[in-house]
Parts: sequence; structure tokens; C-alpha cells
Amino acid sequence: MDVTSGGCRIWYESRGQGAPVLFIQGVGVCGQGWQPQVDLLSAFYECAWFDNRGMGRSEAGRDRITVDLLAEDALAAMDGLGWRSAHLVGHSLGGLITLAAALRARQRVRSLSLLCTFADGAEPTRLSWPLLRIGIRTRIGTLAARRRAFLELLLTPQAHQSCDHARLAAELEPLFGHDLGTQPPVAMQQLFAMKGYSLSSRLGDLQAVPSLIVSAKHDLIARPQAGKAIATGISNSRYIEIEDAGHGLPLTHPALTNALLRRHIDDAELTWRP
Repeated sequence: MDVTSGGCRIWYESRGQGAPVLFIQGVGVCGQGWQPQVDLLSAFYECAWFDNRGMGRSEAGRDRITVDLLAEDALAAMDGLGWRSAHLVGHSLGGLITLAAALRARQRVRSLSLLCTFADGAEPTRLSWPLLRIGIRTRIGTLAARRRAFLELLLTPQAHQSCDHARLAAELEPLFGHDLGTQPPVAMQQLFAMKGYSLSSRLGDLQAVPSLIVSAKHDLIARPQAGKAIATGISNSRYIEIEDAGHGLPLTHPALTNALLRRHIDDAELTWRP
């Protein structure tokens, strides 16, 4: 299915019945990346996911990509589904999009689940030596070497040392929508969209929204301090830090992620009033 937003077609899909839940993913990932969540949670909710513009089956459009435009696309997907409101779940850039969508249309948001994310786009785009070192290796060398480097961004150091890199990269490829050794052209545009975009000063406007913030201790992209900053801004939110996880938390720890989401969504649904 698709819906028109900002002059281009945005592809979306849904599965299951129950309370509506919209999943929004990060840089260079197709909506299919939420399969580990949808496979379980669609037994309890109507789960929907979509490809951000320029990814997968969604058109790129002619406009310069911005976080606000991506938030409009998310709300348009809800329109296409016929949803007046939904629980929003975002990971990484998807979390920033989720916050932007909630601030644009507060009445349409039943709850927020923010996984390995940030309210200030300067956080993940600020170059540190670990990120620079890994980033260079995702761009040069053999395809196998670039895949191994990309996996460093997703895993803990221990998991990266012990895993079968080739097998894991092959398993993740259909979820990302591309070979992990290559990045889609739109990924750089998405990174530029984050840089200089901040919602930190507006988080207080979301105090009434039931919010779950989950960080991973070994996340090199959305460091735990970024999640804690969101929790401070939305002071009645719930903050959880996972000790043995990296940025790829929803993929590497699906059972734990799904359990946290289900508890939060069920609690929020009990208090939701249109």
C-alpha cells in the first residue's frame, strides 16, 4: 500500500489486529527492519511500518530531506491506514522522527517508545575517534571487511568478536534492505537532516505522553547520555539502560525489546483517552 506525502509515494504495510502501533526506523534501514518486533507484537496489536522516503519502495521526492518532512511522512502513513492515533515506536533517527511527529500532532500519539535515540541530531553526527575509525572502514576495503565494520556499530565489542560475521550480515541484509557493506545514497541525506536539528528544548511539551526511553550501554551512535537527556526533558518518562547491548538493540535483543514495548503499550492503552 502507499500514500502520497510531500509529492512522493510512501510505501507502508500493516499486520495484526488491536491497538495501532507505528514503527519508524533509522538511517539506511527499510521498514522491514522491524520484522523481529512485528512477528511477535502483531499477535497483540495492529502493527504498521513504512519505508522512509528514498528507501526501499518509497519514492525519494524532489524536496531536500528534513526531519520535519520525514515526520510528515509518518503521519501520512497513519492517514493511509485510517488511524486517528497510534502508539509510536522509533529507533535512532526514527526516534527523532517520532518526537517530531508527536510535537506536530500531539493528539494523534497514544504513547512514545524511543529506542537507542536522541533529541539532538548533533549527538550521532558528532565525530568521535571510535565512530570515525569504524566509519572509514565501512567505506573502504573488501565487501566482507565493510560488513564486519558495519556490524561494529550494531553489536557490543564482545558480541562482535564472537559472532559469525558473514552469517549475521546475510541474516540482516533483508531487514536493512541492502547489503551491509554498501550504504544507500539517501543515507547521507538522512545524516545531514539530523545535523543541526534539535528538539531538546521542546521535550517538556510531551509531559502528558506516556514515554519509554531505552538506551544501550555500548551504543556508539546514540550514547546513553542522549537517552538520559530525553528522560530529563520528559520528566515523567521511564528510562531503561540495557547493559549488554549496542545500537542494534531491537535486532540483537528482540525478546527483551518486545517485552518492554508490550508492557509500555499495554499500560499506555489503559489510560488513553481520545
